[in-house]
Amino acid sequence: MLSKKEPLAYRMRPASLDEYVGQEHILGLGKPLRRAVEEDKISSMILWGPPGSGKTSLAMLIALLTQTDFVSFSAVIGGVKGIRDIVDKAQSQIDESGKRTILFVDEIHHFNKTQQDAFLPHVEKGTVTLIGATTENPSFELNGALLSRCKTYVLKPLQHKDITILLQRALQDKEKGLGNSQVKLQPEVLNCLADFAAGDARRGYEALELVVMQAEAENIQDVFLKEAIEWLTFRPLRYDKKGDQHYDLISALHKSMRDSDVQASVYWASRMLEGGENPLYILRRLIRFAMEDVGLADPNALLQATSARYAYSFLGSPEGDISIIQCVIYLASAPKSNSVYLAEKTARKEIQTTGELEVPLVIRNAPTSLMKDSGYGQGYQYAHDYYGGVVNQQHLPKELNLQN
Repeated sequence: MLSKKEPLAYRMRPASLDEYVGQEHILGLGKPLRRAVEEDKISSMILWGPPGSGKTSLAMLIALLTQTDFVSFSAVIGGVKGIRDIVDKAQSQIDESGKRTILFVDEIHHFNKTQQDAFLPHVEKGTVTLIGATTENPSFELNGALLSRCKTYVLKPLQHKDITILLQRALQDKEKGLGNSQVKLQPEVLNCLADFAAGDARRGYEALELVVMQAEAENIQDVFLKEAIEWLTFRPLRYDKKGDQHYDLISALHKSMRDSDVQASVYWASRMLEGGENPLYILRRLIRFAMEDVGLADPNALLQATSARYAYSFLGSPEGDISIIQCVIYLASAPKSNSVYLAEKTARKEIQTTGELEVPLVIRNAPTSLMKDSGYGQGYQYAHDYYGGVVNQQHLPKELNLQN
């Protein structure tokens, strides 16, 4: 009911596996995690997924169904001392009653890898069953020793149909949800809210609660799409500037431009700008792309990219954002060549293999008589004195000269 202080998302947390919506790939009938819960054989785990995918709800549900104590701990505000206090209480509880404790650590990636070591002895001993939740790739953010002792489950963004089911339940539930409200939502409104959630159940619940509360405040019983859109404030796109999505989107932009897909390139660049990415980062990548993927096929591409950088610096956001889009369109449309990139890569590999080979005497600098007497610069041909400006003399170290 609306009079309750708890957020709707909290009130609607599932109380059984059948009530848990989504993540069928790990919780469907016969799946390992479902069997582990049903057989009360839970081990430490990491739940990796985007916001609103059900990580906290799943951890609380596991504790409920396995009749273990559930202790929630935030890595954002907590520290190692807090972990010690929890572990001490968990050990006392084991000694006194044999009851186990699930230690749920939200945003576990906020602990540095040294701090994560604090979990190791307690996980190994079984004093606590650790369930860590993270929106970041555990392979990069978690201590390898800790990760090896935990099973990692990947949670996916909820599908449109999943969000719709959750919102319908909330509208019908008179005990925990909004079932006592007289507000009725037209089908297109529910569909709009599911779209608005973008795979995030929490966001969907918040939007639903906002619409119902606003309708009640304005004494509106039947809510149509027009009203819902007016009430829903702008939803900033989810974008983690330092996480997987950051790299996924820049990869999508880079590969779309490489494949000369102009429409996709503009889309991904706009996604990054709309999500709050630093425009200078995008411009830096565009300058690199102009050299690496366009290169000599269109030398003007580098000029276009550096000009876009200057234009953005002069105009700033949002006016300067269009210089980025113009550059993206140019680079995606340009002919492609990675010859410059391959030339640099080949040369560096050769240098790493052969080491510091000597400069041929003929092209060495000879500022002193001693150097000249030692053969420095002897026989050097000044190219401008020759027809076409081309001469045939040794430029590479003799060990590499066979490649000429």
